[in-house]
Amino acid sequence: MAYWAYIAYCSVLLVPHAYSASVPTGPGIDQAEWLAARHKAEALIAKMNVTEKSIIVTGTLYGGVCSGNIAAIPRLNFGGVCIQDGPVGVRLADLASVFPAGLTVGASWDKDLIYDRGRALAEEFRAKGSHVLLGPVPGPLGRNPLGGRNWEGFGPDPYLSGVATALTVRGIQAKGVQACTKHYIGNEQETQRSNTVIDGENVEAVSINMDDRTLHELYLWPFADAVRAGTASIMCSYNRLNGTYACEHPGILNDILKNELGFDGYVMSDWFATHSGAKSINAGLDMTQPGPLNLSDSTGDYFGHNLVNYVQNGTVSSDRIDDMVRRILTPYFYLHQDEDFPTVDPSTLYIMLAANDLPMSYLPLLGGSPDTPVPAARDVRGDHAILIRKLAAAGTVLLKNVNSTLPLKAPKAIAVFGNDAADVSGGLAPFLRGGSQVQIGTLAVGGGSGAGQLSYISSPLEALKIRAEKLGTRLAYITDNYQVSNGVLTGIYPAPDVCLVFLKTWAQEGFDRLSYEADWNSSAVVEQVASYCPGKTVVVTHSGGLNTMPWATNPNVSAILAAHYPGQEAGNSIVDILYGDLEPSGRLPYTIARSEADYNTRITNITGPEAVDSSAWQSNFTEGLMIDHRHFDANNITPLYEFGYGLGYSTFEITSAPQVQPGSTLLSQFPPAVETLPPGGNPHLWDPLFNLTVTVRNSGDVEGATVVQLYISLPRDTAPDGTPVKVLRGFEKLTLKPGELKAVSLSLLRRDLSYWDTGAQGWRLPKGNHSVGVGFSSRDIRQEVSLRVL
Repeated sequence: MAYWAYIAYCSVLLVPHAYSASVPTGPGIDQAEWLAARHKAEALIAKMNVTEKSIIVTGTLYGGVCSGNIAAIPRLNFGGVCIQDGPVGVRLADLASVFPAGLTVGASWDKDLIYDRGRALAEEFRAKGSHVLLGPVPGPLGRNPLGGRNWEGFGPDPYLSGVATALTVRGIQAKGVQACTKHYIGNEQETQRSNTVIDGENVEAVSINMDDRTLHELYLWPFADAVRAGTASIMCSYNRLNGTYACEHPGILNDILKNELGFDGYVMSDWFATHSGAKSINAGLDMTQPGPLNLSDSTGDYFGHNLVNYVQNGTVSSDRIDDMVRRILTPYFYLHQDEDFPTVDPSTLYIMLAANDLPMSYLPLLGGSPDTPVPAARDVRGDHAILIRKLAAAGTVLLKNVNSTLPLKAPKAIAVFGNDAADVSGGLAPFLRGGSQVQIGTLAVGGGSGAGQLSYISSPLEALKIRAEKLGTRLAYITDNYQVSNGVLTGIYPAPDVCLVFLKTWAQEGFDRLSYEADWNSSAVVEQVASYCPGKTVVVTHSGGLNTMPWATNPNVSAILAAHYPGQEAGNSIVDILYGDLEPSGRLPYTIARSEADYNTRITNITGPEAVDSSAWQSNFTEGLMIDHRHFDANNITPLYEFGYGLGYSTFEITSAPQVQPGSTLLSQFPPAVETLPPGGNPHLWDPLFNLTVTVRNSGDVEGATVVQLYISLPRDTAPDGTPVKVLRGFEKLTLKPGELKAVSLSLLRRDLSYWDTGAQGWRLPKGNHSVGVGFSSRDIRQEVSLRVL
């Protein structure tokens, strides 16, 4: 056993009250209720034959109108399961909201809003009749800055992603909808993410190759948070991991997820990510989606009726089949989805046909009739636009603000430039399709299965017109990037007091980005406008990931806002920020480099004759734990804007050194063993070891928000090689009036101060001095204290 102590420090300020978020903490599953739900599942299983069990574990494309479907079993009064794409809204739906993207949520660093977004999403999914929401998305984590689906996740820091993932799961399931946390694991690029046919040859998916410590401390970390929060389901990913497909990998499914993490829900395949039957089942896959493409195929695409053969020939045990069904049914009963759950909105069928360009002749296959009038959609949006607008603003990061250019101070004339400012010209569903349809119009969200069907969108230009009319401001605009980038800025009158440039970066499922800079000649656009509007050019980016900004140091660019993908209230939310109705309280969830060469990870892309060689598709994570800000710290690279950075309309200071209280005094280097692991794994990993309190003061002239961030540096002499210089291990967002002081309390858990010991296969607390830094970004540490392990 080891004793813990902390080193004394000077000038500790005692404070009577401490700020903390109001969101729920602790285990996300009520064990007594879960056990009762399991008993209900077992009682139903006892009545099933093998064919009926095969229905529960096998998706069906026919007779169901959701993204994924589990068919009903009328004999047992089981109504089936509707699975719908998230995570920004019900994708196959009309009159449903499109919420800010995950990256925007991560940039908010706002625990309350993250949780509220999860609840609001679930309210709409439930009202549309969806039992399962396919989200949240901690994978991809964001190893590759150009990853095509990075916008769906919360950013490349595992701690920030883990907090956002857990809160989203809790919010979703608080409303009786199952969360399906995805994509597990290593789904860090879209290029060759799954097997494809190249020149007539079947080429296997890219193999993501990483070591055990990297797996645990980076890519598994937020999934562990999801499991502890009670996620009903985990979706396995397309890629191979160390040579084996993720959906048939016993090491990550059985050994790590179900045993080490104590996951008692079900593993669902990504769509067509199942590559075997008995092998996948025995490895830990519980449900395959979406089911066979051919209606005459009775095999169920590896599962289905094949389960009967597996049991009969002994390749899969009947106990394992029962385990699969039990894992699927338990969360169904736990969330009371057998009790008066809404039916699927009948309009969903027609939205699905329209979204996929399918003819009405498909209606009978999906349970519809050409003779039935198209039903009106249920409007499930409620007042969620208020939350969407607030969260979009909260996820906007102010990167530069020279001479207090922002907020705007009643300019008499404004000029607006850039194709991201305009109204969407390709219809309200371009995000379900491809980038060619979003050249003109603001980007609310990215593309692919994580997108949403917009019922409306507030564009920046439209919102600015409304504000300009209200204030009597003259407004002119040019939204053709080709024209602006070539310096054709005629027709602007009178001379503007401020120029607003709106840039965007398209990102979508299935493709990785090709450029670090924003799209559509963005740099040329900024340089031309900055020359036209010296010292009064404001740049706003709507992007599916980080962007390099070669124009950021241009003295004529006076302010920069990174607004990410804000959802349907894009225009209203950015105008709230520009005019100071709301503060840009976001902080970067990633690092912006001065040059793209400063990033150390790349998309693996094999071209030429080698492209048809499956063995060539290897993505080796040789950087280990050193991605994003960890890489910049390890190599002493100065970023343009660091992780956690963000300005506001006020200023803040930490007025006291951290006051430390140990949560426990007698601890072993490894957590005490427990006989039965609850969701999340060994519960002692979540034991609070230290509580730190600091006092924050608003030193500015206006009310504002800040994010207090806590970073840990493990002891240099006892932590193993490859340990980051520092890692994020706590944060709180708070709002203060001018001169107001508030105490912020942050807890350090056993897991926060440990590293994954690959030899011992456990989380080890290293001996020695742990350095704790508290500040406002990864490079802005204001106070430090040491915690010592004896």
